[in-house]
Amino acid sequence: MDSLKASDATAAAVAVAQRVTLADIEGAIAHRYDTTGERAAQNAVDGVWPVDQLRILSICLLVMKNGFTVIGHSAPASPENFNADFGRDLAYQSAIRQLWPLMGFALRDKLALAGQ
Repeated sequence: MDSLKASDATAAAVAVAQRVTLADIEGAIAHRYDTTGERAAQNAVDGVWPVDQLRILSICLLVMKNGFTVIGHSAPASPENFNADFGRDLAYQSAIRQLWPLMGFALRDKLALAGQ
């Protein structure tokens, strides 16, 4: 999360016009769901036990207030390095990083319609 905050602060320091902020993105989130690949696969595949690698796959599902959904994910290269809290944070960051350009596009559209 610190990486996202640092990027936002760097952009804010040089911004001279309206921009998408981390607060804008987080304010547009209606729901957040964190899970693992193992739990997701158990719910999706009847009678088939998921492979061990899915235990270290962190997944973050974001549902935006407008109904749009984004999926972020994270998994370490070595299973021994798995940390559930860190994985959840990285998966969340992955989802946020997908939203930033999408919300930038929406802002650019809004500004274009306003003649800016």
